Amino acid sequence: MPRDVYSAKRDRRADPLETIWLDALPEEAVPTFEAALQTVCRSVSLFRDEATDTWRVEGVRSRGAGDDELAGALALAAAMTGMEHPQLQAAAVEAEGWLARTVAAFGEQEIGGDFLIRPTHVAPRRTYGRIVLVLDAGIAFGSGEHASTRGCLVALARIARDGRPRRRVLDLGTGSGILAMAAVKRLRCRVLATDIEPWSVRVAEQNARMNGLGDRVRARLADGWAERHVRRGRPYDLVFANILARPLCAMARELATALAPGGTAILAGLLGTQARMVLAAHRRQGLRLERALPVGPWTTLVLRKPA
Repeated sequence: MPRDVYSAKRDRRADPLETIWLDALPEEAVPTFEAALQTVCRSVSLFRDEATDTWRVEGVRSRGAGDDELAGALALAAAMTGMEHPQLQAAAVEAEGWLARTVAAFGEQEIGGDFLIRPTHVAPRRTYGRIVLVLDAGIAFGSGEHASTRGCLVALARIARDGRPRRRVLDLGTGSGILAMAAVKRLRCRVLATDIEPWSVRVAEQNARMNGLGDRVRARLADGWAERHVRRGRPYDLVFANILARPLCAMARELATALAPGGTAILAGLLGTQARMVLAAHRRQGLRLERALPVGPWTTLVLRKPA
């Protein structure tokens, strides 16, 4: 988060695992606490209680892993949301059972009219009229299952139909590299894919090679816009930023500066209730809304810098 509801490191070992969760979270706090659990968890899932209109954020991690890091992340999330520190609950789960459930839940996905996401455990078949992206269920960090990723792929398919060349593309917060790979295949371009997590950079590189795109996706460790490879690549014709609402707002000026005239930004990782806040931050920097794509409670914004 922008991260996917199912996010996991590539790890097949039968480690002792545990499920940890937070209950009764208000909708506006969900992305922040989701990000907190992602600091230590192999997978993170979201569940809505319709009766109370609250959310449960649940993750799977190696038993006891990163307790200090998690405590700090939860304290920061509580401060950012103005909430009291919610009670963290935990229960043991078998690693092999978790992996089997992850594989079973991650099937082929058709997204829009353009893309098909195929897990490595699904046998290849002849596919007509769709761009196929192969991903591993064990690293489904950006697998297309989350509404934010789906919204970005639908937005990419729509803007690609205008026929404009987009040669300089940045995927900020790449995760699995799914958006970078989709852009390469749909736009026939090269993409700089960055992430603040070293293992995400490695996974993005592995996925790019697995899809035959290792020479067109450059994965780099970078925190925002300050990294030299990111600065060197400006101005960008297209930027993906599938992260979180507050960082998107904080980086609005840098994004607007880095976009080429006429360039497009696809922003995601925000709830529908946060879309107005994110849009306002970018409008103040001169960007214009082309379309908003709601997918469930999440929204993807497509913005354009005037030519």
